[in-house]
Amino acid sequence: MAGEHIAYHSSDTSLQWAVRVTDNTASRMEHYRKAGSVELPAPSPMPQLPPDTLEMRVRDGSKIRNLLGLALGRLEGGSARHVVFSGSGRAAGKAVSCAEIVKRRVPGLHQLTKLRFLQTEDSWVPTSPDTGLDPLTVRRNVPAVWVLLSRDPLDPSECGYQPPGAPPGLGSIPSSSCGPRPRRRPRDNRP
Repeated sequence: MAGEHIAYHSSDTSLQWAVRVTDNTASRMEHYRKAGSVELPAPSPMPQLPPDTLEMRVRDGSKIRNLLGLALGRLEGGSARHVVFSGSGRAAGKAVSCAEIVKRRVPGLHQLTKLRFLQTEDSWVPTSPDTGLDPLTVRRNVPAVWVLLSRDPLDPSECGYQPPGAPPGLGSIPSSSCGPRPRRRPRDNRP
């Protein structure tokens, strides 16, 4: 094993122990398979949306042309004045792409973008019941984005607001006035 090879070249016994634990943990995960993943409920970052808002929940496997067909049909047809594209994890980029395409095809839209982390809970079960291993539940933070496009004017003082016709990335207020940035936790650099 690679970990044992590293341990033989080191005279530090604590390093040998740490490497063995790492190798042992990695080999035990080979005996698990992912049973499912659930996104834990979280409040919407845009709670005051009008009731007629079209909500487009973008998934990793969603087809962009299907999402755009529905959103553009409703916006251009006049049955919707607001649309929200939301996506988390690998679908976050796809949600942003959909919003940018809609903005290009429907001029005069106001934009409000919100970013958050959502918690997901992954369930892992042993591949074989004979191993004596317990099922595992892992919680992780996943990036998520919500992009509101509106024909009606939005509050320009809101953090994440972008007026119609503004180039991507240029909002109406500097990012420093959107509130304090959360502090990062220092990284644990122990061996």
